Amino acid sequence: MLGRIAVFVGQITACLILVTSTAAAQDSATSDILRAVVRIDSEIPSDARTARFLGTSRSANGIVIDNNGLVLTIGYIILEAMSATVTDADGQSVPADVLAYDYDTGFGLIRAVSPIAAQPLRLGDSDALTATDQVLILGHGGAEAALGAFVVVRDTYAGYWEYLLEDAIFTSPPHPEWAGAALLGVDGRLLGVGSLFIEDTAPDSRSLPGNMFVPINLLKPILGDLLEGGRAAGAPRPWMGLFTREMGDHVVVVSVIPDGPGESAGIVEGDIITEVSGQGVYDMADLYRKVWALGSAGVDIPLTLQTGSGVRQVVLKSSDRYDYLRLNPTY
Repeated sequence: MLGRIAVFVGQITACLILVTSTAAAQDSATSDILRAVVRIDSEIPSDARTARFLGTSRSANGIVIDNNGLVLTIGYIILEAMSATVTDADGQSVPADVLAYDYDTGFGLIRAVSPIAAQPLRLGDSDALTATDQVLILGHGGAEAALGAFVVVRDTYAGYWEYLLEDAIFTSPPHPEWAGAALLGVDGRLLGVGSLFIEDTAPDSRSLPGNMFVPINLLKPILGDLLEGGRAAGAPRPWMGLFTREMGDHVVVVSVIPDGPGESAGIVEGDIITEVSGQGVYDMADLYRKVWALGSAGVDIPLTLQTGSGVRQVVLKSSDRYDYLRLNPTY
């Protein structure tokens, strides 16, 4: 344990020395990297589907990835937005158009209405990133918003909102402004986009707070689709409209989305999902995989529920989550 802590401290110190020393020397390459992370502010209508969960005024980091104002961020910041603004390293703010949101990965794209004074970050190879690798997390604000970190583990992440990443990147220590932050490798290339604060990123019993990043390689095959149509091509996954939580070996419904498929099927808070199409369910990742294996959005999902009054069978008519969200508000 002491040896691992020493390695951790050494990696963090090395990263911080790299940033502060090159910034002090006004190294142009480092300056370009720091300027490539901008601030995003978005406004969401009060009647948006996500307003009560995520609020109506949202702020996060964004990452410049081309020379024409294209900014990559974490999608929940711009989900159902009616307006967005980008603020660059000089404090200059310009409006931006919301281009795309991908629910499967969590990525979002906006484009500033005028070019941003920053060199775009080059995309790296997130598949090559492994546990103990040294990384740098950048937020908007220059060197003071840079944090040295290391990769704790590559692992599955299942979110309560029917979200699953099979190979998420978990880092520590946590960045205070993680949403949309840039995860960089030692070569300065972009490896991931900040999504969440995680109380314990360690795979064992240690308490090691950190962040979860969406790997950048997930963007590469869908970037063209996002720019052309606002979402990834292909059949959409079936959506149940349920928020769930793992309690021991059980998957418990903690909330039912109003007017969603789960509500229509009569599912209520506190129901335990024990089977999908006759197959046992043991955790949220297992639930999502089994549901998605049944087909695309619109497929019937046979569920077995343990309720307060006993076991109940229901057939949930799934839908396309994009049809539920108000992605193009006009006000």
